[in-house]
Amino acid sequence: MAQEIVKPDREDVVIAEEIGRVGVITINRPNQLNVISGKVALLLGEKLEKLEKDDGTKLVIIKASGRAFSAGGDLKMFYDGRKTRDSCLEATYRMYWLCYHIHTYKKPLVALVHGMSMGGGASLMTPMRFSAVTENTVFSTPETLIGFHPDCGFSYMLSQLPGRLGEYLGLTGARLKGKEVVAAGLATHIVPSQKLVELEKRLLSLNSGDENAIESVIKEFSTDFEIQENSILNKMSIINECFSKDTVEEILMSFEAEAHKLGNGWIQPVLKHLKKLSPTGLKITLRSIREGRKQTLSDCLKKEFRISNNILRRTISNDFYEGIRAIVISKDNSPKVLSFSFHV
Repeated sequence: MAQEIVKPDREDVVIAEEIGRVGVITINRPNQLNVISGKVALLLGEKLEKLEKDDGTKLVIIKASGRAFSAGGDLKMFYDGRKTRDSCLEATYRMYWLCYHIHTYKKPLVALVHGMSMGGGASLMTPMRFSAVTENTVFSTPETLIGFHPDCGFSYMLSQLPGRLGEYLGLTGARLKGKEVVAAGLATHIVPSQKLVELEKRLLSLNSGDENAIESVIKEFSTDFEIQENSILNKMSIINECFSKDTVEEILMSFEAEAHKLGNGWIQPVLKHLKKLSPTGLKITLRSIREGRKQTLSDCLKKEFRISNNILRRTISNDFYEGIRAIVISKDNSPKVLSFSFHV
């Protein structure tokens, strides 16, 4: 079924259809940029499990209605529950279980990704055996912007990226667009946006779970690409040098030293941004990604669940809720970070 057939005004936040031997799951919260609430995570998990157990289903496609794939977790849900201990515990568990299920799914999964694919939303794209992004796809793990940490398995996935790219993306929340997402290894193919619907129709016509056949179809629609000269992916020597340091303070010092060198004007805005973020969130993020290099996916998800629960309970600070207030609720973009400051 083509994307335009799904009506965005339908009340179902997750729509599941079986077309021939192909299951199609659509995240359907277009007016909320398809953010993932506890209900969405539950329904996605249930529908994926049902299709996985169905002998007649050979392939599963995940897509979204509207202009975004998913902007991540439902931050308003967390903020609204801030005064009730563990009010979002079940929703967090459901999301992490969903992430593990996707990583270990027994049938081919294809993500058709347009627009924003961020944070927890990107966890529905990156682990897929096949993920087709377009020139309009924007990837980011922006959790440090609100004093949180990259979760939903991203302490594992970011740690597997080349060099210290994972630390850079996790700490800065930097955005990758279109072909950069594929070049970084966070998606498998780039397909022109005007061909995405036709690609879906071809996949539906396959009626097959043969991975070679699936890849052959996607390749028909995908394009070759080159990364632009100013892409962050062409700055890896500096990123590897600076973001390999042992501590956040040392990373900032090293990065600042590079900023004064000729041709490195791109660094100063990134530094300015980093210095505004919660130091606690940055330190947790760095340690979590570093530990991820030596952990299994399962270990990473258990660790992330423990970290998230302590953050939600304000065991360390109130930075997470203050970050949501400033970015999502009041939208003044001026969080009053309460945790300790850097001395660099």
